[in-house]
Amino acid sequence: MSQPITELPTISLNQLLARRQLLKRAGSGLGTLGLLSLLQQEGILETSQAAPSLQATNPLAPKQPHMPAKAKAVIWLFINGGPSQVDTWDYKPELEKRDGVALEGFDNKTGFFQNAVGPLMKSPFKFKQYGESGKWVSDIFPHLSQHVDKMAFIHSGFTESNNHSPALFMMNCGVPKMGHPCVGSWVTYGLGSESDSLPAFVVMSDPLGRGLPKGQSLNWGAGFLPSVFQGTYLRPTGEPIDNLQPPAVLTHKGRQRSQLDLVKALNRQHLERNESDQELAARIESFELAYRMQSAAPEALDISREPKHLQEQYGIGDKKCEHFAKQCLIARRMVERGTRFVQIYSGGMENQRSWDGHQDIKGNHSGFAGETDQPIAALLGDLEARGLLDETLVIWGGEFGRLPIAQKGANPGRDHNPHAFTTWLAGGGVKAGTTYGATDEIGFKAAENKVHVNDLHATILRLLGMDHEKLTYLYSGRRFRLTDVGGHVIDELIA
Repeated sequence: MSQPITELPTISLNQLLARRQLLKRAGSGLGTLGLLSLLQQEGILETSQAAPSLQATNPLAPKQPHMPAKAKAVIWLFINGGPSQVDTWDYKPELEKRDGVALEGFDNKTGFFQNAVGPLMKSPFKFKQYGESGKWVSDIFPHLSQHVDKMAFIHSGFTESNNHSPALFMMNCGVPKMGHPCVGSWVTYGLGSESDSLPAFVVMSDPLGRGLPKGQSLNWGAGFLPSVFQGTYLRPTGEPIDNLQPPAVLTHKGRQRSQLDLVKALNRQHLERNESDQELAARIESFELAYRMQSAAPEALDISREPKHLQEQYGIGDKKCEHFAKQCLIARRMVERGTRFVQIYSGGMENQRSWDGHQDIKGNHSGFAGETDQPIAALLGDLEARGLLDETLVIWGGEFGRLPIAQKGANPGRDHNPHAFTTWLAGGGVKAGTTYGATDEIGFKAAENKVHVNDLHATILRLLGMDHEKLTYLYSGRRFRLTDVGGHVIDELIA
């Protein structure tokens, strides 16, 4: 005979919730311990002596570097499209001797236009030595040639792709694919900003209707880092930043401040219940930064405040270079006011509308050099005169180089070359007046002390006081870094 089923005890809703709450709190406690450890490693855990707790901190607050820093800020002059090393800074007498001779054993897959391969082609520009370092410089740089003793040249750069978009991602983000944080984002994530009223990371592009670089805003995106670390894009025409002028309805009797205080209070309440939501903490700070920028940014962007003679030194008033001159002067004003990272793109998207000289290398490079030579030279001189060059790292370079052979056409150009490119650094603790690495005798491939893009990035971070192997971010179950799984600091370039 079967036994009667015993009646289950009655459990009240309050008891049920209490038990669930107990399990939730117990489980969350273990998770919180792990989270606290991770946040402490990332340097975003703020504690109080009276009552240690997890609180939201300003993600852009200044942070201590891993080691003593040489530089505090970066101005990256991105020579978009791939400048030809053998027509700018990498003088090759042997290329002149072998002009018109076919390059034996050349793999025509190196370039992008495989059916337009011509013979070796000498540079259409004249080279001359300058400075105490005796650096050979193309005649397309009459102003920058006067500053070679401030520069440290890398002639042995190489990269992994001969196509613009992946090569741009590689140079900007350390990997040849989209979705990863760029250098500026890593730098501001690691160091924060010295200004609480201006963007930590600013980007400017070609203002002449030639478009954005290929890959567009992904080149200055934060990827999987919190969005507060992405670059702030300054429009090349019109209002540079949205909503710099608040709506009239909010300017009366502090209404905008009251509105922001209410939103901030509500967000803080939510954050207290969701302490690990760092994206919300970043969003709160972005609202506050936007409010402060309404006062600070118009002044920082107003180059009319600069003396007339200085504006003329940059090239303002000269239609050929005025657009880039204004951007260089804004870059100096921004880093002077605490912005950590500024990137300026010379050239737009399409061939011949950037340094992408597939056709008429002479016309292409002389035109873009004419736009940038005087402004960049003035920037270096201005930074030095103000005592800012020692703490500001200036970078000149593109996503790859160009072939020493001709790309056939009515006016020959040069095709893409991932095997060799030149980058120079100035200020920010670099060893001025030096050259590192070398290409072969015709400038085709990096041959001596080869420098991968990850090595360049590791060196940039080191000059800023950061160890590229320690600057990491936990995402999708693994720790990522700018230099991926490679990168070696070029100690020979550091003063």
